[in-house]
Amino acid sequence: MKFAAVLALIMATAATAAAQVLGGATSMPGVQNPVRARQNWILKCQGCHRPDASGTPQTTPAMAGVIGRFLTVPGGREYLGQVPGVATAALPDAELTELLNWTLLRFDPAHVPKDFKPYTVQEVGELRRKPLRTEAAQVRARITARLNAGRNGASSGQEGEGSP
Repeated sequence: MKFAAVLALIMATAATAAAQVLGGATSMPGVQNPVRARQNWILKCQGCHRPDASGTPQTTPAMAGVIGRFLTVPGGREYLGQVPGVATAALPDAELTELLNWTLLRFDPAHVPKDFKPYTVQEVGELRRKPLRTEAAQVRARITARLNAGRNGASSGQEGEGSP
C-alpha cells in the first residue's frame, strides 16, 4: 500500500511540473489543451517571436509583457486576430483560438483585463477572414499610439515595460 501511495504522489507531482514546464497552469480560460497550444506556439510563432516572446526589435514585435494591453484599446482585440501571422496560420480555427488565448495568458497575464472574455472559435474565424496585409504596420502604429497615450495619461506604475 505504501508503494502505491508514493507512486501516486510522484506521478501527481510530475504531472503538475510537466504542466508548468509545458505552458503554465491548465486552467487558462479559452485554452482547452495548454500542451497543444504550446506546441503550436513552438511550431508557428516562436521562430519569429522567440521562445520567450521577446521578439526582435528590427523585425518582430515583442509580445511578452505587452500583448495583453492590446485588449484595452479600440481595435486592439481585432488586430490580434487579423495580424498576418495569426490570420494566415496553418491551423484550424479551434487550435488558433486556443493558441491566441494561451499566448495572451502565458506571455502577458498582468495586462490581460480582469473582465477578459477569451476569444471564441467563431470570433477568430471571422477575424481571420479579414487579414491585415500591407496595412498591418500602420494599424499597429495606430494601436501603439493609443496604448502609449493611455500609458502617458495615467500613472499605472508600469511605464518603461517594453514597447507594444
